[in-house]
Amino acid sequence: MNSTRLVLIGAILISVIQIGFLSWNIAGRAAVLRDGQEVLLKVQPVDPRDLLRGDYVRLGYDISTIPAALFVPPLSGDGDYEQHPVWVLLHKQADGHFAAKSAAFDRAALPAAEPGEVVIRGMAAGRPFPEGTTTVDYGLERFYLPEGEGRPIETDMRERPFSVVAAVADNGSAQIKRFLDGTTVLFEEPLY
Repeated sequence: MNSTRLVLIGAILISVIQIGFLSWNIAGRAAVLRDGQEVLLKVQPVDPRDLLRGDYVRLGYDISTIPAALFVPPLSGDGDYEQHPVWVLLHKQADGHFAAKSAAFDRAALPAAEPGEVVIRGMAAGRPFPEGTTTVDYGLERFYLPEGEGRPIETDMRERPFSVVAAVADNGSAQIKRFLDGTTVLFEEPLY
């Protein structure tokens, strides 16, 4: 009788932990979408095909390639920063899209953000070169779509401008909020 009771208590405890973990992940994502500062990013077409994961478009952004000249302190070329966090200060341009103003491998090295500016966190995807650029992934590079809608959007992205509205939390993490064809909202992420 006691072993049955222990198994039942153990099963309930494991279930509560799993539900708590899932709820924590969902609530964290929803908090970024609900409370994060919105930034409009220009999308660059990238080959999006992955037959095993369903329909999605793979996205690249103007802020995915950061010129070495924007880094503070300046890059020396002797550091290996691949898979290292990168903090990028974004500012709003005249067309409404956000662009990189400066970048750093240490958030404290960035200049203070002025009103309307946003700090986004990414990961260096390539080794930086003092005279070149650094590729940065922000976790915004895939957007899943309803079945059958990926291929037409992939084709259209090569013909006209698309944008993403991303919500950026205070800690720099970002989530795609809306996917736009010009000014038309194609898809909007629900909070839950």
